[in-house]
Amino acid sequence: MLDAIKLLRIPFSIFLMPVFWFSLSNLDLVNVLKGLHIFLILHLFVYPASNGYNSYFDKDEGSIGGLKTPPKVNKKLFPLVVLFDLISVLYAFYISPYFALLIFIYLLVSKAYSFDKIRLKKYPITSTFVVCFFQGFFTFFMVQIGMGLKLNAFLKLEHLLPAICSSIFLLGSYPLTQIYQHQEDKARGDITLSLLLGISKTFRFSRIFFMLGTLLLLFNYYLHASLSHILIFLGCGIPTLVYFEKWYIDCKKKPKAANYEKAMRMNIISSLCLSAAFILMIFY
Repeated sequence: MLDAIKLLRIPFSIFLMPVFWFSLSNLDLVNVLKGLHIFLILHLFVYPASNGYNSYFDKDEGSIGGLKTPPKVNKKLFPLVVLFDLISVLYAFYISPYFALLIFIYLLVSKAYSFDKIRLKKYPITSTFVVCFFQGFFTFFMVQIGMGLKLNAFLKLEHLLPAICSSIFLLGSYPLTQIYQHQEDKARGDITLSLLLGISKTFRFSRIFFMLGTLLLLFNYYLHASLSHILIFLGCGIPTLVYFEKWYIDCKKKPKAANYEKAMRMNIISSLCLSAAFILMIFY
């Protein structure tokens, strides 16, 4: 059972926290208790269920996000994933039936990514679009709806533009999470976007979307005269920018630098810095 729990990769949910905090930072009022429940539903149940399902079908032997040496998949993993799925949806009903429906949709889509009869993972463009839309825009929307925002309010530019930004940022970060798995993905027949691009072009692709997301978000803050938000975001983004450029230079000199350790370090730095920025905005 311990191996099955490890494959849920619950600590790996830290990498997906920024979208949650970003969504909250875009609300005028934040109900702390409701926010806590939504945080637990997503990071303690929904994301781990998706991770476990992915591991069940991939049966990875090499490093995966959050686990350098993953244990072998066993029969206890699938029932555990189903249990986490059920808890996710039932817990979400405590927030609202509409929120529970959105959680259910997210879980279904996450299954299609790895399920062997569909396996979106084999299609680099489609899988990238699906992952970045659902982990970005859709999750941003889901959190705000869960917090009580009405659909017609979400469709206003002040909420819609940041939601789009969240997916653009994921377009920058997502290929970097695949950069150390080229050999294993190729052996399984999975053509990821990073494998399609190669190491150098993966970095260039990510840089373009990081820049695009940053410019669009700063423009959004400018529209709302949020100078403090602009300064907070730029200040918190410096460590990520520095590490990204240094890692890119290292990989150009030595391709082996595109490894698990450096990819996880990039994820940790960017996730913590973005989360810190959005949390500061909430309290400011």
